[in-house]
Amino acid sequence: MKTIWYNGMIYTMGKEGETVEAVVTENDLIIETGSLTILQQKYNIERSIDLNGAMMIPGLVDSHMHLIGYGETSLKLNVSGMASKINVLNAIKEKVKTSSPGEWIIGEGWDENLWVDKIPLLKNELDEAAPKNPVVMKRVCRHVIAVNSMAMDAANIDYGAESPIGGVIERGKNGEFIGIFKDEAQELILSKMPSVTDGYVEKALRIGIENCWKHGLTGAHTEDLSYYDTYEKAITAFLRVLGDGSLPFKAHLLVHHKVVDEWKKDGYRFMSKVGNIEFGAMKIFIDGSLGGRTALLSKPYADDPTTQGTAIHNISELKELVVKARKYNMPIATHVIGDLAFEYVLDVIEEFPPPNGMNDRLIHAQILRADLIERVKKLQVEIDIQPGFMASDFPWVMDRIGKKNMENNYAWKTLLDNGLHCSGGSDAPIEAVNPLLGIHAAVTREKPFDPKHNVYMPEQKLSMFEAISLYTTGAAFACGHAHDRGMIKAGYTADFTIFNQDLFSIEKEDILKTIVEMTIVDGHIVFQNKKAKALS
Repeated sequence: MKTIWYNGMIYTMGKEGETVEAVVTENDLIIETGSLTILQQKYNIERSIDLNGAMMIPGLVDSHMHLIGYGETSLKLNVSGMASKINVLNAIKEKVKTSSPGEWIIGEGWDENLWVDKIPLLKNELDEAAPKNPVVMKRVCRHVIAVNSMAMDAANIDYGAESPIGGVIERGKNGEFIGIFKDEAQELILSKMPSVTDGYVEKALRIGIENCWKHGLTGAHTEDLSYYDTYEKAITAFLRVLGDGSLPFKAHLLVHHKVVDEWKKDGYRFMSKVGNIEFGAMKIFIDGSLGGRTALLSKPYADDPTTQGTAIHNISELKELVVKARKYNMPIATHVIGDLAFEYVLDVIEEFPPPNGMNDRLIHAQILRADLIERVKKLQVEIDIQPGFMASDFPWVMDRIGKKNMENNYAWKTLLDNGLHCSGGSDAPIEAVNPLLGIHAAVTREKPFDPKHNVYMPEQKLSMFEAISLYTTGAAFACGHAHDRGMIKAGYTADFTIFNQDLFSIEKEDILKTIVEMTIVDGHIVFQNKKAKALS
């Protein structure tokens, strides 16, 4: 069916300020752009979509998230954004009322940096809130869990337990367990939790996709294949939901190194496709999080000089993993938050570069140094940034790292000005999936709805074109689709995000008041906001 889209601000994202009057699509492709009159005369138009002055851009894509985990937030106890520990504990108590004795209570999203005392959830507090239920509460970063005594007993954690390599079991001043498990130590608990059902995983994935549509997302680069008991359970959910291509959503799946061998045995390879699933790079975690003080730094933490963070793998192990990726003809996608972690990855990439035509992906890259930026410019890499982290982490991150060490941190403008390819994502469920939050953070360097309008590192502000490019041309480049996605151009996919107002012309404080009117994937309208002015 030939469809014409017209009467709106249609930004191609090919270059700044470039607009077209109309777009003709057929099935899943853009056929031509240009003058409304000429296109109407040239083609036998079967459907006309009047944008009524709305803004139309290439479909926004989240370049780093966890799609099943994001969907799970609607199925679990979600305490994200709660401004006090008391609120979190009360939410757990309410959950207990509807749970049977012995039933596991699983929640996520707590963040002690939002609380006055800045003290994380502790075992004794969780014991009091849920004395008859094992409790596992995942911190917002997902690199830390807080658990109660029943959960520790179920996992057979005794007093003599030691922290595993790449993880930390926190103890109190007297050596007692306080219920905090970081990074690889989390597996001591998580591996003993009840299995999730196939139906649960599939339901979470469907919810995640539907919620992405509501926020204008036409696709996502996601990493989910190693978190749901078995690789088979996760891959089966994706195959059932997206494998036949009937559900319009483009999922680019990173493959965790723990499951890459199983994945390879199934006959998959880098960039192979099944329906609307496409397989990407091999994912490797290098360090932890700033919130948990497990991001690996080259200097001690300013607010805790006893630690520099945690290396998930030593250099020898990291090299072995990268060599495996190269053997499988795959690039790598590494979680790197701390500058020392970033340095380790550069060392290994320089020794074992990706195959020609492929780019390794460096995810997060929050804490950097000038010398590291100079080195990374010379490599075949792409950097996945999460602008929303700036809004969540400031101002506490300045105390954690040290104000004098902040020059090259969260330095998105510096990266772009140095010619580095960057894409934008949320890391949902770590942050809210709404790309407008990321765009707002990138162009304002402010927290959302901050009445004081405090600006953090204003020299790192992006232009609106740069910010939107992170989720369009940037995301397309990151997954090897710069030739057919991310722009409104003939031959590119018919993926569009339509907003009720023009982000290029409104005041910055109005960005977060913008409404998604429509989301289109492969020419299919997958979401239309009933509250917005109807498009016809």
